[in-house]
Amino acid sequence: MVDFPVPGGGPARIVVPAPGAGPGFWAGAPSAAFAGDGALVIAYRVRTPGGRGASLVVATSRDGGETFATVAAVDKDRFGADSLERPALVRLDRGWRMYVSCATPNSKHWRIDALDVDEPARFSEARPRPVFAGDEHVGVKDPVVRRTPSGWRAWICCHPLDDRGEEDRMTTAYATSRDGLEWDWHGEVLAGRAGRWDSRGARVTAVLPDGRASYDGRASKEENFSERTGVAMPREGDLLSAAGDAPVSDVRYLDLVPAANGGYLAFYERPRQDGSHELCMERFPPA
Repeated sequence: MVDFPVPGGGPARIVVPAPGAGPGFWAGAPSAAFAGDGALVIAYRVRTPGGRGASLVVATSRDGGETFATVAAVDKDRFGADSLERPALVRLDRGWRMYVSCATPNSKHWRIDALDVDEPARFSEARPRPVFAGDEHVGVKDPVVRRTPSGWRAWICCHPLDDRGEEDRMTTAYATSRDGLEWDWHGEVLAGRAGRWDSRGARVTAVLPDGRASYDGRASKEENFSERTGVAMPREGDLLSAAGDAPVSDVRYLDLVPAANGGYLAFYERPRQDGSHELCMERFPPA
């Protein structure tokens, strides 16, 4: 079994530099997957202070992640959204699906739409359809979606909307599906711990085949947009239990992609000293 791939354990390579210097210039919130022919596909969010979550970019690599070529970009106007956040890429039998986090204009509500295409370069043309709607009580975003032989599984970040000014709080809920479009919810599986570094919320970002997971957490409202990575362990049912008393890495939106050699590729959003964020990749060989 591979030890949990904690970012910072090895040399990291910058896949996408920050789009500018200073707070609010972000490249990150990645999701990645391998195609059937061995190509690596990645989708990520780009944000600037003047363009909140303005677009998602899709890129492919034919050399195992050494170089990437942009093949598609999706603008927030396509979804009628104020902002876009972390997508989730899933390979289909014939093609690809990307789940997209969409901010509802003039509100704190979020929903998740899906785009289906036969090849990644066509995400720019696909028509979105709502999948996770949320409601007046909760916004949903930043999904982690896994397709398995027994069905689809999803871990969804949920933001409560009933307490005005406190909408940044977050928990993770779990859902299952037969087709990845119609979902059955199974309730909250991970939440923050009072008085700990993750007391303000816990957002699952990656789940390993053995059930262990990474998650983003923070202690206060002031740390919004400055989450750090923690590790959670599986327990009874589908529940997760946060492990340890401190974060394991000062990054967020960690995605872990199983590699052919039994290791992992890790993609994550890393903060810079000037307040900007860059998208990085790190390789983890088998233990």
